[in-house]
Amino acid sequence: MTVQHSTDPGEAAVAIEDQMRAIIARYPKPKSALLPMLHLVQAEYGYVTAGGIELCADMLGLSAAEVSAVATFYSMYKRRPVGDYHVGVCTNTLCAVMGGDAIFESLKEHLGVGNDETTPDGVLTLEHIECNAACDYAPVVMVNWEFFDNQTPSSARDLVDSLRAGEQVTSTRGGVVCSFREVERVLAGFPDGRGAEGPQAGPATLVGLRIAKETAEADAKDKLEADGKASAAADGANRSANDGEG
Repeated sequence: MTVQHSTDPGEAAVAIEDQMRAIIARYPKPKSALLPMLHLVQAEYGYVTAGGIELCADMLGLSAAEVSAVATFYSMYKRRPVGDYHVGVCTNTLCAVMGGDAIFESLKEHLGVGNDETTPDGVLTLEHIECNAACDYAPVVMVNWEFFDNQTPSSARDLVDSLRAGEQVTSTRGGVVCSFREVERVLAGFPDGRGAEGPQAGPATLVGLRIAKETAEADAKDKLEADGKASAAADGANRSANDGEG
């Protein structure tokens, strides 16, 4: 599927002004709405355009420079068109040594693009990510912020091939991958009703909690046994004292 991005910021602005007003109404201070408004701009245009920046600035009483400062500070805001699927490969320390670097190099060669570049058909944008916050499943790839855990160069190539073929793809945690623009609308604060898809945390994430609970239970059992022995010893001492007095 080829992405057709809007080329007329003014036309798209008319379509989203009411939604921006709804976002602004959520906050006691209007400028607090800027982050979700920028996500809404991306949902409409496919990236943060100059026209989108001007619209946000006008509606919030800010300068275009102030809005641009925010849009260029956060890496989730893109200043050029993004494909239907943003493929982020974690190349931070743990993922890198576990295979993230190899995955990224493999995908660059397989897709014929470099970092932060989009395939000619407009379907995929590839980017290396500093951390996907999923070290317990390294190496990790994300597609439009859905997790694909424990990846290999081969599985990552299969993943992007399925996306390019237009197949429905489900993340390793159960969520169905939707388009970049659909995700951006959710991030703008307009739920798609799919927030409960997949587990909230997997076994690897919960192993520390399980160990902590097991340790706490074992400590509680040991304390109960120790208290019981101490109580028995005290009872024995009291009986001995009473026998001696008799």
